[in-house]
Amino acid sequence: MLGLYVHIPFCSAICNYCNFNRGLFDADLKARYVDALIEEIVRAGLKACTTSTDVTSAGSGVAPTEPYVVQTFRSALPGRLAADTIFFGGGTPSLLEPEEIARIIAACEASFDLAADREVTLEANPESVTEARLSAYRRAGVNRLSFGVQSFRDDELIRLSRLHSAGRARAAFGEARAAGFDNVSLDLMMWLPAQRVSEWLQSIDASIALAPEHLSLYMLEVYPNAPLKDDMARARWSQAPDDDVAAMYLAAMERLEAAGYGQYEISNVARPGRRSRHNLKYWMDGEWLGFGCGAHSTRGGVRWKNISSTQEYVDQLTKGGDLAVDIRRLTPAEQLGDALFTGLRLVDGIDVNAIQTRYGVDVWDRFGADLEPFLEAGCLRRTESRLSLTRQGMLLAHEVMSVFV
Repeated sequence: MLGLYVHIPFCSAICNYCNFNRGLFDADLKARYVDALIEEIVRAGLKACTTSTDVTSAGSGVAPTEPYVVQTFRSALPGRLAADTIFFGGGTPSLLEPEEIARIIAACEASFDLAADREVTLEANPESVTEARLSAYRRAGVNRLSFGVQSFRDDELIRLSRLHSAGRARAAFGEARAAGFDNVSLDLMMWLPAQRVSEWLQSIDASIALAPEHLSLYMLEVYPNAPLKDDMARARWSQAPDDDVAAMYLAAMERLEAAGYGQYEISNVARPGRRSRHNLKYWMDGEWLGFGCGAHSTRGGVRWKNISSTQEYVDQLTKGGDLAVDIRRLTPAEQLGDALFTGLRLVDGIDVNAIQTRYGVDVWDRFGADLEPFLEAGCLRRTESRLSLTRQGMLLAHEVMSVFV
């Protein structure tokens, strides 16, 4: 089934390391943006019901019968595409009011055939929620939260220009439980400026103590134009050597496994049955539609993204203009390469039989000579039906994946 991604670009403050498509909160623009989002979702549903050949402009090209047609849209569309996940990403989606989230979910319900057991994830920052607000999100249809905690050390949060404290992160998690959420994920970042292995593991231990259902562990990437780069130069902060970040990664995974979490992707661990169903679509050769400014979509062998500017996105929706840019119809070789590249991120690895069935390619015949050195070095594991990275191999994942793309 399809995944539906909804991009919310607004933030209360811009973190000094962030390179996502986002901007500062503007209440008036936010209200118009929500209307535009709903318009795009309904148009995508209408287009899916009226054509089966052109997916390159999903979300555009269908003129509305009136501005923001969904406000008078009452019945579900016939012949709708099936979907089973909705993911509100950002930015900071928790800056939207629960009523606005409810309207967007209702538009998805009207426009797509949503599974009864759908997964609906809302990214949230700890400082932007209360128990009452979280309860309202739950009533709106959200059943999974992803908190951008990043660290449980206040000094590290200050270096990252985050607005919350470690105490506030713990309180937000407690409020989520009190609001009835039984599926909560935490995002953490390693390889922070001046961070030592022992300090990173303090955040891991603090997370384990809260017992979330899911954790995502990311390595900080310092972009050339990020303010953090200048902050690091002024304060003479540096990132730990490669050997230390490898130790951070391996030690964290060992502690999380001992606490009952199973690693299922390079950066993600979960309790049994709590893997991110939406994100698995990205790694399992799935399809998804993205709504909102800068959102990416992949369907029918075509990949495209929406225009990035929030204001331009709203303007285009109100006048019925096209949203899709960077449209690419992938060649069979590109589709195969993407399936192998992303599939290798999973602990389960690549099902070579499924690849043979879908793409008509024997993975080992095609790539075996280039993969053999990684197998001999202990970076790859090969069985009759699967090819996967070892944990040590995950530290060299890009070198291995470069074989495919």
